This record gives sequence, C-alpha cells and structure tokens, in this order.
Amino acid sequence: MTDAFGVPSRPTAVRLIMLGSGELGREVVIEAQRLGCEVLAVDRYEGAPAHRIELISAEQARPSARLLVVPEIEAIATDELKALEAEGLHVVPTARATNLTMNREGIRRLAAEELGIPTSPYRFCESAEELQAAVDEIGVPCVVKPVMSSSGKGQSTVRDPDGGSAAWDYAAQAGRNGAGTVICEGFVDFDYEITLLTVRHAAGTSFCAPIGHIQVDGDYRESWQPHAMTETALANAKSCAKSVTDALGGWGLFGVELFIKGDEVLFSEVSPRPHDTGMVTMSTQALSEFALHVRAILGLPVPAGDIPVLSAGASCVVLADRDLADPMIDGVSEALASAPNLDIRLFGKPDARPGRRMGVVLSTADDVDTARDRARNAAAHVTVS
Repeated sequence: MTDAFGVPSRPTAVRLIMLGSGELGREVVIEAQRLGCEVLAVDRYEGAPAHRIELISAEQARPSARLLVVPEIEAIATDELKALEAEGLHVVPTARATNLTMNREGIRRLAAEELGIPTSPYRFCESAEELQAAVDEIGVPCVVKPVMSSSGKGQSTVRDPDGGSAAWDYAAQAGRNGAGTVICEGFVDFDYEITLLTVRHAAGTSFCAPIGHIQVDGDYRESWQPHAMTETALANAKSCAKSVTDALGGWGLFGVELFIKGDEVLFSEVSPRPHDTGMVTMSTQALSEFALHVRAILGLPVPAGDIPVLSAGASCVVLADRDLADPMIDGVSEALASAPNLDIRLFGKPDARPGRRMGVVLSTADDVDTARDRARNAAAHVTVS
C-alpha cells in the first residue's frame, strides 16, 4: 500500500477503521499505532478493549486513498462493506472475503464444492424439519451451528437421534439471523485440530508454525505452538490453507482451522483476520499475528516462507463465571509468580458474563508440554469478581 507514513492527526496520516474493538482488535490497533497510523475503533458497546487506546474521532476518519477498513469481528453488515469498496475504500482483505467467511455456508461451499477440498460431511438446513432429516442422514453425534455466528454461539452437539428440533431452537437463539440457516456437520474422526495462520502479502504467502488448541462448545480455551506434525501433514495443511486464502484474495493474516487425521487434512473454517488461538504468538514469535496482519495490509515486508518461532509457548484464557458490572481481576501477582517466563494480558472489558474472556495467560518454555502446564496453572490463580 505505502512506504510513506505521515504524522498522526495530519492529512497525510494512514488511517484505519477497526470494525470490532475486542481483545484481538486492540492488539491490531497497538501494532498500527507503532507505525504512526491513526485508528478509529468501532464496536457495539462503549469501553471495548480497543476503545481504551488513544484514537481518532469519526470526523477525522474521512475517506481518502490512505484509509483502510479493517473488520475484526464477524457480526458486521458485509453488504455495506461491498458498497464502501465500490466507492474506492480499501476493505481488508476484501469485502468478498469478509462476506464469505462470516457465513459458514459461503465458505464451506467455496472450499468443498468449488475448490474440491475435503471437509466433514455437512447439510444446510432452513427449518427444524430439514435439520431433523439431516440428523437422520448424517447420524449422531453431529454438530449444529448457525451459519451466521461466531465463538461457539448457538452451537450444539446432537447425540439423540430425535434431537434436531432442540438443536434448531438453540441455534435460533444465538444466530445473527435468528431462526435462519444452520449447518449440520458429521463428526470427523481426527487425530487433532490446528490453526494454521496464513499471511498473504505483497511478496506471496507465508505461514506461522501450526497452533494446537482446545475448544469448549466452539470457543477457544487453550492454545500452544508449535503443534507437532509430520512433514507430509504440514505440507498438505499449507497447500489447503493456500488454496482457500488464494481464492479469497487480498492481503492480511487468515486463521485457517483444519482437522488432521494421519497425513490427511480436512478444512474446517477460516477467519480473514487474527485468530483467538493465535494470541500465543505474542510470546512465541518476534512478529505476533497482529504485527504480521498490520504489515501485510499496509503492504510492508513480511518474512518469506515460514515465520520463525523463537520459543515453544502456550496460552490459557481467563474466564468470568458470572454477570458482573465493573469486574475486578484478582490473583495476577500469584499467577505471574507461579513459574518463570509468564505474561498476562487483561482485556479491560467493562462488564462480565459467564464464559466471557477477560484475559489470557502466556507462557514460554523449552517444550510445549511445560509451557501448557505453566499457562494453565497460572490462569487458575486468576479470578474475576
């Protein structure tokens, strides 16, 4: 995009509009500000994590050739992004990519039906009756998700052969379109699941080391890097990730989720932005996923090929367990003192609810298992009250 960076608050400044201001958006904002960019952070609620960083006003974020629109969450009006792009604004990575990836139907059909990439068996359903028929066909257990949701919202595992109706009702409560379309996916007999952070940039495509993770009800709890893989499985994973991200186009970091069985790779999902499991890269890499994303979208150099890992590392989230206004985070000193090479990020969210991520513990060690134990044990010291 540019090699020249103006002075913040001046007409020559590079400006970013962040659509979403959560913990991932905050880290993107910090990296952009390190390069002298101005940022306007937008979210549904006041006091979001990125709002607590010095920002420009909406009036200052006037359209220009040096303004980028950077989606950080999925719950946005993608048709408006298409309109902005048609007016000449730079949408990251593209309006089409954002639209396809926020809709599970769009990205699954792209991967499985257009690109021919292996995936789990699936059916799209638009009624409780269609969903029950899909459960009958695919069998149990199976997973039901709204096509328009994120972070496990509305996701359930159907274990009862007659459970389609209940899964439909649950999905309707959390999907962004209410009782809209859902995807019914058959269980995959996989050995493990990874996130392969894939960076499309001016000079080509680069990859971070694979990240292993644990999810509960579709939401991330722990991650670690690097996750051990055979050379063949890793090559197949890179090929799959590159096929999907090439089809989406644009520059930036993509979080590609994959199932691995032996050396076989099955595509799961992709996000055209930094991934929550990738927070571990703040401790394992010299350039975190957030720094890589900002470099890529600005057209700046990104290391070619494989992004170096400086140390094995892990992350473990800090969760709230109740509804709280003005929550307090306790136990930080005990957590940091529990082992060497620990760090913690508190997100500064203005309120809490059961299961909401309020922070993350980061650790490094000589090996992944030790890093995981340290992160998990440290996180256990931290409470939200």
